[in-house]
Amino acid sequence: LQGTLDLLILQTLLYGPAHGHAIARIIQQRSDEVLQVGHGSLYPALQRLLKRGLIVADDGLSENNRRARFYRLTAKGKRKLSTETSKWQRFSSAIARLLAPLPNQNP
Repeated sequence: LQGTLDLLILQTLLYGPAHGHAIARIIQQRSDEVLQVGHGSLYPALQRLLKRGLIVADDGLSENNRRARFYRLTAKGKRKLSTETSKWQRFSSAIARLLAPLPNQNP
């Protein structure tokens, strides 16, 4: 769904700065390997979030001592994360209700 990747990136950065590869890896690990974010989706999403002022980027060194760009959440990004999380929870609850069988319905 549109905006889902942005939400996942913002949630990942809530715990601290991370470079692109780490963000993709964290999303994959926290989703029990269900969600896999390709670079072709991740980096355009990061650029979109940067442009909106929801994240900022700083250059640094990765755990492998390689140059990397580290992204971190801004105050505006934290507010957006809170708003979008509430919307997502309402949406997913509605879907769960629709997928559940009615009390008098055979599955």
